[in-house]
Amino acid sequence: MLCRTRPFLAFMVLAMSCTGPSMAAEPQLAKLNLFEAGKGDYALYRIPGLVVTAKGTVLAYCEARRTGKSDWDTIDILLRRSTDGGKTWSPRVKIADVPGPKTKNPVALAQKLANPEDVTYNNPVAFANRDGSVQFLFCLEYCRCFSMRSDDDGVTWTKPVEITATFDKFRPEYNWKVLATGPGHGIQLKSGRLVVPVWLSTGTGGHAHRPSVTSTIFSDDNGRTWQRGEIAVPNTNEWFNPNETVVVQLADGRVMLNVRSESKTHRRLVTISPDGATGWSKPRFDNALLEPICMASIIRLSEQPASDKNRIVFANPHNLARADGKEADGKSRDRKNLSIKLSEDDGQTWSIGKVLEPGMSAYSDLAVLPDGTILCLYERGRDAGDDEQKKPTSYALLTLARFNLEWLTAGTVATTRDWNKQDQLDAKLDRMTITDDGQTPNQLVCDTTLRELPDGSWSLYRLAGEDFEPSPKNDLGLTRSTDATTANTQPAAETPQTVAESARAAREI
Repeated sequence: MLCRTRPFLAFMVLAMSCTGPSMAAEPQLAKLNLFEAGKGDYALYRIPGLVVTAKGTVLAYCEARRTGKSDWDTIDILLRRSTDGGKTWSPRVKIADVPGPKTKNPVALAQKLANPEDVTYNNPVAFANRDGSVQFLFCLEYCRCFSMRSDDDGVTWTKPVEITATFDKFRPEYNWKVLATGPGHGIQLKSGRLVVPVWLSTGTGGHAHRPSVTSTIFSDDNGRTWQRGEIAVPNTNEWFNPNETVVVQLADGRVMLNVRSESKTHRRLVTISPDGATGWSKPRFDNALLEPICMASIIRLSEQPASDKNRIVFANPHNLARADGKEADGKSRDRKNLSIKLSEDDGQTWSIGKVLEPGMSAYSDLAVLPDGTILCLYERGRDAGDDEQKKPTSYALLTLARFNLEWLTAGTVATTRDWNKQDQLDAKLDRMTITDDGQTPNQLVCDTTLRELPDGSWSLYRLAGEDFEPSPKNDLGLTRSTDATTANTQPAAETPQTVAESARAAREI
């Protein structure tokens, strides 16, 4: 059945407001490689972290892996600094060093994941405090944790102080053998409290990182002492192996965790606490955020009343497909199609999404400059062949992307839907509104159905009797929303179309 077009009666404006003086800015996107595999005595650079200090200095840090074989390799923690908003960078420096003998974690040796002589520094996390100081946490052998501080924007650091005793307080409830902070960055709450997500494991399962649970540790004295929080996401059949977690404070002061897991739903887990430590809500799956089983990142972009909206930015690989076609519930999917998503209602919905890196791309961290420019430091492949192979050498680069809100919101397709609740994979599309690159929007009224693709995106189908007939050139890259009244557009994992191309394709149905 063919669609009919008719003039749209009210012009729709999609998230074109911005923070601060950049309101009239043109869309901007620039990328710069900060770390490259095989250079500087390290085979691989992984696990990016990023913060912007109170003075505006950008600190980018990561794990530098000597051989690149595994998470239990000989690993150092390196840092680079930028004082011009991420345009130019200082040389790399090693910043984590604990003197004295080290003992390899027994769980890694038991599974033959490492050599006894390997020394693993892991999971670096920085906090950009409002007083101008920078707190920095890192782990050693996934069984010890240390804290240090910089008062000169990361030029020099205090000697590491061990805080493993904070984690020991979990043992009566969860007898961990493996601990890890973040990764990514921690946050300072409006109250001054420092909060960082942590995950713990008994180390008996795969890669000695499973099974696992998620919690937080916090400091109320600017990092001098640390306390444990309540376990936020336990390991259950529904919430399976929760681990690497990111954190953001909501506008009302509550603290939200966004959690990676190996759950069969392949959606991100969310739980909320009044203080970042206690009273965690029952975890729920956010259906708008796909989970290929990979670290993600999250950051506060703007907040009322200083800005017009409470914006949060999220990044992770938006993909549920595998190149080998062997998708299975609760099993890893290809890490590719790193996408940036924007919420304008404090994380309740994710109304805007855009692909930042369509090829092989994995872990990331987000930060925001004083002028509102968004930074994303992320892992990516070197060439087209990398995204077809699942191997450590695919993590060829740590790349910094600099973009503004105008880039993120430019060329966005808005939809309003009435979902058919009888089938989780099929949905009735009653009307669609497409903004055609500045032209007058059109309203399409169609007898069509959306079907979910293996990568988590949606493709528009025309009803043909009782069967589905794909309409040509009409993959609009839509993602299912849990709210039938909410527009929730996300990027498809395949090559994205421009708004104009999408509009033309829809008119051809």
